[in-house]
Amino acid sequence: MTAESLSAPEAREETEPTPLRMRGTMGTFASGVTVVTGIGRDGIPVGFACQSFASVSLDPALVLFCADHRGRAWPRIRESGRFTVNILAEEQTDLCGRFGSGKGRKYEGLDWEVSRWGTPSLPGVLTRVHADVYDVHGAGDHDVVVGRVLALETVTDRRPMLFFRGGFGIGTPVATASPGPWGWGDHWG
Repeated sequence: MTAESLSAPEAREETEPTPLRMRGTMGTFASGVTVVTGIGRDGIPVGFACQSFASVSLDPALVLFCADHRGRAWPRIRESGRFTVNILAEEQTDLCGRFGSGKGRKYEGLDWEVSRWGTPSLPGVLTRVHADVYDVHGAGDHDVVVGRVLALETVTDRRPMLFFRGGFGIGTPVATASPGPWGWGDHWG
């Protein structure tokens, strides 16, 4: 630090936390991207793109993700009681787009498998975390879901997909991907 930096006021902007401002501000925190998958009691696979995923505890092994109350997939996953978090690789914008959109049939034409835990395993991801729903806490318009980890599955060692300032990657000023047929930007994050 220099004497000038100690005396110079820090540049900052304070605003009210509107939904639009929250999205923009929270977008400055780079995060990984996942797809949370499950199979409803009716046997139909479901899933959604999710960037709010984290480790909670090592012993016992617990993870968490946040899911929108208004989503169609999360209530079905909650009812089944089990899920898989598929951690996406850098080039998997197609999977992000499929599962980040409220449109289209997410599994149509996709080569996926049922894990030994009875949940969808997506192809080519970095890692899969298989878990049971352990606890759910309502928080505003989302649920904070805590999962008890059943198994960890390393699939590949490629680079992770990162979401930053509304786009993928952090190497360019605005690193966005083409929305494609699934419209990844219409409802996720």
